[in-house]
Amino acid sequence: MLRIVHYGNSQPTSFIVDPACEFEPGQFAQLTVISNQVMATVSNGTAPIGVIDDIKTKSFKAVSWNEVIIVQANGVMSGGVLVSSTDIKAELKHPHIDKNSFNSNVDVTLNPTNGVITFIAGTPLNFDLLGTGIPNAIRAIVTYSYQVPNIPGDDSTLGSGRVTVWYQKMFFQTNKYETNQQYPVNANLYVSEIGILTTRKPGADYPSVGIVTAPPTSQHSFIEVLLW
Repeated sequence: MLRIVHYGNSQPTSFIVDPACEFEPGQFAQLTVISNQVMATVSNGTAPIGVIDDIKTKSFKAVSWNEVIIVQANGVMSGGVLVSSTDIKAELKHPHIDKNSFNSNVDVTLNPTNGVITFIAGTPLNFDLLGTGIPNAIRAIVTYSYQVPNIPGDDSTLGSGRVTVWYQKMFFQTNKYETNQQYPVNANLYVSEIGILTTRKPGADYPSVGIVTAPPTSQHSFIEVLLW
């Protein structure tokens, strides 16, 4: 999703769209040549030209940022630390998770199809549910991207065969970013190999496209960006 916050005097432009690519608003575009025709496609991060403001996808994705999971556990001592005595399963808010996007501050195993995580026996207890000063639970913070259920994809380029791209300086918000990275204010932003924002620089030849002006939160999963 793409939300334009402030665009000044700039206006988007449109390009003939690569018929083979898929994208959502908020991803980045890059020019390519197909059959001697210049077209816009999803950027691989090396030469992004701007932010896509059209839809061409079979399904939609969204982000769950800093989702808190707390499970009560029976503790046993191991190496002077209380750890869980058995495997414990917990259900996340959303199924159909992109497993490559999943990030957790506690080691878990993930079933991406049904959105169930498992705390393996031996996981240290790190949370006190009863206020006794002795941990009796495990608290994990997870972030991931998931497929939005029951909403089919769309193609806003179908009639025109063109895609709209914002390419000048502006402020915008999007949920198209790598969820396994952190986004502090003023951090440089790059475009990943699949056309979404990241603070990870994929390689020496990948240019910065902007900075973080507001990070995502558990209540607002969008990142706010100043595009150069």
